[in-house]
This record gives sequence, C-alpha cells and structure tokens, in this order.
Amino acid sequence: MINIKENEELNKLNHSCAHLMAQAVKHLYPDAKFWVGPVIEEGFYYDMDLGDVTLTENDLEAISREMKKLVKDGKRIVRQEISKEEALQMFRLDSYKIDLIEEFSNDEIISCYTQGDFTDLCRGPHVSSVKECKYFKLLKFSGSYYKGDSKNKGLQRIYGVCFPTLEELEAHLKELEERKERDHRKIGREQELFMNHELVGSGMPLWLPNGARLRKALENYIYEKEEALGYHHVYTPCVGTVDLYKTSGHWDHYKENMFPSMKVDEEEFVLRPMNCPHHMLVYKNKLHSYRDLPIRIGEFATDFRYEASGAVKGLERVRCMCQNDAHLFVTKEQIGEEFKKVVNLILDVYKDFGIKDYKFRLSLRDKEDKEKYFPDDEMWDNAENKLREVLDSMGVEYFEAIGEAAFYGPKLDVEVKPAVGPDVTLSTCQLDFLLPRRFELNYIDSDGEKQTPVVLHRAIFGTFDRFTAFLIEEVKGAFPLWLAPTQVNVIPVNFEYHLEYAKEIVLLLKNNSIRVNLDDRNEKLGYKMRESVLKKYPITIILGQKEVDEKTISYRLYGSEETTTLKIEEFVSYLKKRIMDKN
Repeated sequence: MINIKENEELNKLNHSCAHLMAQAVKHLYPDAKFWVGPVIEEGFYYDMDLGDVTLTENDLEAISREMKKLVKDGKRIVRQEISKEEALQMFRLDSYKIDLIEEFSNDEIISCYTQGDFTDLCRGPHVSSVKECKYFKLLKFSGSYYKGDSKNKGLQRIYGVCFPTLEELEAHLKELEERKERDHRKIGREQELFMNHELVGSGMPLWLPNGARLRKALENYIYEKEEALGYHHVYTPCVGTVDLYKTSGHWDHYKENMFPSMKVDEEEFVLRPMNCPHHMLVYKNKLHSYRDLPIRIGEFATDFRYEASGAVKGLERVRCMCQNDAHLFVTKEQIGEEFKKVVNLILDVYKDFGIKDYKFRLSLRDKEDKEKYFPDDEMWDNAENKLREVLDSMGVEYFEAIGEAAFYGPKLDVEVKPAVGPDVTLSTCQLDFLLPRRFELNYIDSDGEKQTPVVLHRAIFGTFDRFTAFLIEEVKGAFPLWLAPTQVNVIPVNFEYHLEYAKEIVLLLKNNSIRVNLDDRNEKLGYKMRESVLKKYPITIILGQKEVDEKTISYRLYGSEETTTLKIEEFVSYLKKRIMDKN
C-alpha cells in the first residue's frame, strides 16, 4: 500500500481534501471549530469540536454530499501570507487556532488558505482548486482529545482519503478492506488465539489455548532446526541487574527503551530488553579451547521493551515478547562460515513457510554519529566488509542502510513483504566484536594464548509474537495442517448413534499426536459444518452410519466441498505425511 504521507502529490491532494471536508462540516455545523488536520500514511484526518453534536454514519454521508457540492462549485484554493497580529485578528473567535498562532514568533510570516467562504490556517502546499479533490472517501470517525491529552477536552475526528482518479481510490479502498479482513487482531479474537486486558497492561498479550498450541508448534519447529545445527538451548532469568546492562553498554545506548529499574534489597534490577548479556555469562561459565568453537547458545526468551502506548498493536508490536534468540561464539576465521549458515537457515525456514517476497538489508553504522556507535573504525570496517564478503560470495542480493546498525556492530535484516501493508523485519543477524571485550570473554588458541571470540547475534523468527501476527495475516487464519492449533475437527452425524465411534477416532488421533477437536454438541449437522468452516479447521471428519459400519472416516478439506472416504490407517498415514511435508 502506498504511503500517502510520503508521496508529495498525494500528500498535497489529501491536505487539500482535509480542508474541503472542514469547509463542508462548517456549512452543516456553523459553530464547528477545528484543531489539526494532518496527512497520514493512509489519507488524512481532522480533529474538530462540534459542541453537543455526536457524529453518526448518517452524518458522514451528509458531509460527503456537501463535499461533492463544493467540488462541483470548483472554487480556487488561494494562499495568503499574513503577520501574527493579522492572524490573531482573523481567527480571534477560534480558541484552537489562537493556540496554534501563539506558537509563532512575532516576526514570523503565517500562511492561510481560502476556498470560497472558508479560510483555514495552514503551511500548505495545496492543489489549485477543490475540483481536484473529486475522488475521495470519508472512512470513519472516532473520538480524540485536544492536543492528544486525555485530560483535555474531547474532540471528534473524521478520517478520509483522496486520490486523483477513481481507479486509484477504488484500489486503495479494496486494499483497506483486505487489510481489515486479514487483521491479526480480528482473526485472533475470532479464533481465540490471544487476548489483552487492561488489568494486565497495554502491550502484554495473553496467549489463549489455541494460540499457545500454534506457538508451541512454531517453537518445536525451530527448536528441532537449531538442535540439528548444533545449538545448545538454555533458560535464563527475565531480569538482570543494572550493572549487567552497564557492562554490556545497553544502559547507555538503550536505556530509554527499557522499563524503569527496581530496587530489591541491595540490588537494582531491570526487566531485560535483550538476552545477549545473559548469554555472555553462560559462555564465560567455563574455560574454552579453540576446538570448542563455534559455540551456539539458543533460548526462547521473554523480554520487555518500552513501546509508546500509541505504537502498541496486537501481537505485532508489544511490550512483552518472546524472542527466538541465539548467540554464536566464533573465532575470527569462523565468521564467514557461521554467518553463511545463519543466512541458509533463514532461507530454509522461509521456504517451509512459503515466504517468497523479501529482501536483505545490510545495516551499517553512520561514521558521523559518534554518540550511537562504539568508536573503533578498524573494528567496524572489518565487520562490515566481512558481511559484504559473505553475501557477495553467496550471490545474495542486498541493499545497504547507513545508520541502522546496532551500537556494537553491523547487522543483516530481512525485510518481508506481507500480503498487505508495509514491509516487516522478521529475521536478523548481527556481528559483534564489542560485547565479548566488555565481558572479557576468551578462549585458548592453538598456541596456548588467550583470544577474544566474536559473537553473532541472530533471531530467525525475530519474536514469536511478531512472526505469529505476520503468519495470521498471511494465511487469513487458515493455517496449514502442520501448524493449525486444531488440525482435525470430528463431527458425529447423529449424537445418539455415532458419538462413541467419534470418540474412538479422536482417541486414536490423539495417540498419533494429532491436535483434534470433537464436536459432541447435540446440534444439526449443517450447523456444525458451517461452524467448522468459519473456524477454518484444515480437516473436518464426518462420521455417519456408513463410516461406523465400515470402520472408515470421511473428511473434507477447508475450502473444498469434496468428501473423501478412507480406511482409518490410510487416513492417519495421510495426515502424518502432510504434517511431515509441512503442508
């Protein structure tokens, strides 16, 4: 979806349409007053004070009709530059505009725009005529607060969007509708995957049984991948002392993203925002030889990061997350090979999940930023060149992003294009020469000398939370069989005659590690079948008298009207093969 705010022409058009909407509102509600009306990624909005009026859908339709009249009238949009004194006089009856004007210096030139009988304070720019705002749509309305502060007066906000052609508008609206249908928060509620509650806190999701089964399937999958590659998994505390993060350097570079510290007895703790300091100490627990390296330490670790309340979103952006994290301790000679293995693991995982539209971003330091990055030019040059060298040797296409590196080293990010919406970063791999120095890590080389290892920080899923949100929206809640929280739904046709056989089938499937649900409600078959489709179960078994007599099962796949009948043993083999093949 195009970012309207960042597109110069669409920005200008939507800014003008916001004024058109305000003019229409003023015609219908003469006492209306306006606060701000910025352009946003998906269009525009305007905050307004309508007195005792509370907007309804009918009001939006009336405002749209008035806007269309104004478009036909076709007034020109005229810019005027005035002094602060003139602006205060012009808007003397509007306390909201007076508040904005007071922010200007006395000698500053202020601009306003006029179209017919409506004038609004604005920096611009705008299109030349309201005729250009022909193809618009008012999307929704909501409550807001003056200056975004809940302690201030409540306002009403109307959202809209405008495009230069009807085709572009319709395509945008279609994509918005698609995003709404794919929204992981909506699907999460419908399928009972996760929930939030104000008593737990913003950005602190609760994984419900269905979501927990899905997450466990993801954990098992990546655990087996990592075990096969020689990873050693650990458990470490989700808190650490402030001194731990001072040692790592995160306290100086990342403190604003941490939760506040808390004092217990004589120690000061903080909820951990990342796991590398803990893993440094796990490595340091005993002496290592060069023959031990590489050492790969993995953990499914719960971390806490402060996100502004306005940025929190379902599972996609949270304050409590679980990372699919690992730290690889290597010699300098092993950097290339281990980095290559991480890239290959990412590619292997993406193949299993059918992720095809992605790009690699090599995040580098900004040499001019002396505050953010550790000051060691040789270290940075060596690290960045090493990653380039490996990517080039693999033939992997990538682009470079200056200033996006971590404070301790460059990193590779994988930006994935989802079904709808902007790119999301899932996998990362960071090269680090600094933290091993800070924690005084070492190993004994072939000459019996102490050397400092290099660390690769990597996360294949990123966090289970964000990856799950991405996955939900990709498949619209219709998970592949191997991942689905409930893989098979069993429906006996007749509650009285077929339930016992259904229970036998359920027990057999459970004994074969199949996640199965028995719909034993005394309801009509048609009702149960419709509900099975709504819940997007991959496979629905229907058991009637024929199946009981012949010791078979009949099943339908999600999205199909075709029914297939198999012997029980054949069906179990069919399930196991599909699960093994990840489909």
